[in-house]
Amino acid sequence: MYPPFTIGATFRIAPPGTPPSTDGRIDLIMERGAFGSGEHETTASCLEMLAELPEIRGARLLDLGSGTGVLALGALKLGAASAVCIDINPEAVETARGNGEHNGMGDRLIHRAGVLSSAGEEPFDLVLANIYGDLLLDMAEDLVGRVRPGALVLLSGILWEYNFEVRQRYERLGCEVLANRMLEQFSTVLLRKAESATKAPRHQV
Repeated sequence: MYPPFTIGATFRIAPPGTPPSTDGRIDLIMERGAFGSGEHETTASCLEMLAELPEIRGARLLDLGSGTGVLALGALKLGAASAVCIDINPEAVETARGNGEHNGMGDRLIHRAGVLSSAGEEPFDLVLANIYGDLLLDMAEDLVGRVRPGALVLLSGILWEYNFEVRQRYERLGCEVLANRMLEQFSTVLLRKAESATKAPRHQV
């Protein structure tokens, strides 16, 4: 067990069995386990930015490197339609699946143990990737290719020294930087794929 805590003006993270919030915040019920419960600065930054996106309503999203599933759950509770959660660690996948059940969202989540190529071929309305900057550079073409033109890409886990290179790489692939938030050690970047962008070539990652 851990004490409930708030993120931004919208969310409260709480362990299973906690009474519902009484201040209008959205509760995310999370087992802490080995993968945290959402307290890392990159997770908090992503949740805060998701709460500011009207486009999230009805979106079909991909959460790459999903860990506990907290970002996908936050998006669903903000009105997203469904989420595909992918993590390379099978134990993280099981944790995320359990958290989906705790939040009554199990039927709107698909969990897969694997890498980006496990996401399927249908393009997404929103991609969340809270992973390391060097990985975001390596998979940039394929990641941009997974979203439809005009869709949003929210990247985090980017150490300061990778921030410029990541932004430049995704801009060259037809994305516009909408926000660039510098945190204590990491950064979060929100991009929109251009409406006229051509589908980027795929490669296995």
